[in-house]
Amino acid sequence: MPVQDSNNNEISVRIGTRGSPLALVQAQEVKERLILAHDHLSEDRIEIVVMSTQGDRIVDRALADIGGKGLFTEEIEAALLNGDIDIAVHSLKDMPTILDIGLELACYLEREDARDAFISANACSLQELPSGAVIGSASLRRQAQTLALRPDVKLVTFRGNVQSRLKKIDNNIVDATYLAMAGLNRLGLKDPRIHPIEIEDFLPAVAQGAICIEIASHNDKARQLLSPLNHPQTEICVRAERAMLKILDGSCRTPIAGYATADKGNITLKGQLSLPDGSESHCFTASGADPEQLGTYVGQHLRDQAGEEFFKKLHAGL
Repeated sequence: MPVQDSNNNEISVRIGTRGSPLALVQAQEVKERLILAHDHLSEDRIEIVVMSTQGDRIVDRALADIGGKGLFTEEIEAALLNGDIDIAVHSLKDMPTILDIGLELACYLEREDARDAFISANACSLQELPSGAVIGSASLRRQAQTLALRPDVKLVTFRGNVQSRLKKIDNNIVDATYLAMAGLNRLGLKDPRIHPIEIEDFLPAVAQGAICIEIASHNDKARQLLSPLNHPQTEICVRAERAMLKILDGSCRTPIAGYATADKGNITLKGQLSLPDGSESHCFTASGADPEQLGTYVGQHLRDQAGEEFFKKLHAGL
C-alpha cells in the first residue's frame, strides 16, 4: 500500500535527516535534485522526515566520550532498515567507516568547500590570537592541529550546531572556534568573523564538505533514483579518504585528517595522524588510480611511519 501524507498525496520518496538547520538544508538540496532529475517526482511526492539522534541530544560532551560518529546515524539507519524512510542524507564526515549489514552509501553529491574556517571577532587567524586565548572545539583533529601550531592557547570542549557556536562567540564564552566552510556556505552565512584556512595549512577531516545518501541495500528503486545525482569525482576522492581512515582505525578518539583530489582518473591523497596534544604528527602523500588501494596504502604507510611507540602514547592518553 502506498504511503500517503495528511492530504492523501502519494509519497514516492521519504528522506530521513537530522533536524539541525544545516541537515535540513542538505535534505532540501537532495529533494530539489531528485525533482530536477526525475519528471515523475514533484514537490508533494517527496517527504522530508526529521529524526532526532543521540548525537544531537547530547551536546555537553565530546563525541569520543559518548560513543563516536555512529551517534548521529543510529536512529536514522534503523528507520532505513525498517522501511520507515527510503533514503537518508548525511554529512559524510559523520559516517562510520564500516556500515551495518544491509546498508550502503549509494550516492555522493559534489563536494563543497572542504576547508575549515577559523571563527573569531578578535583575530583573523590562529597565529594572531594572544597567548592564553581560549579556543572551543570538540574535534580532536582540530585540537591537535591547533596545539601543534599554538601550544600556548587553551582548548575547551565546544559542541552544538553552527548557530549555537556563533552565539557562544557573541557571548565571549571563547575567543575563537572552528567550523567547516561547507556548512557555512550551504547555510548562506556571511560574517566578518569567518576566516577560511587553506587546506595546506590545516588539513580537514576525512570527507569534510561531502554529502552522502544512504539506502537499505535491498532498495533497488532508491538506488536507481539516486544514480543521476552521483558525482563521480567526489565519490572516488572520499572513498580513498575513508579507506585510509579505516586502516588507521579512525574514530573520534584519534586525530586523523585527510584530503584527496582527482585529475583525469589519478587520485592524490594526503593523510595526517597526530597525537591529541599536537606533540607528534605524521603526514604522507601518495597517488594512484584505485581509491581503496590508495587509501589503504596511505593509511598503512602512516601506521608504519608512526610506529608502535606512537600508538602506545595515543592509547595511554585515551
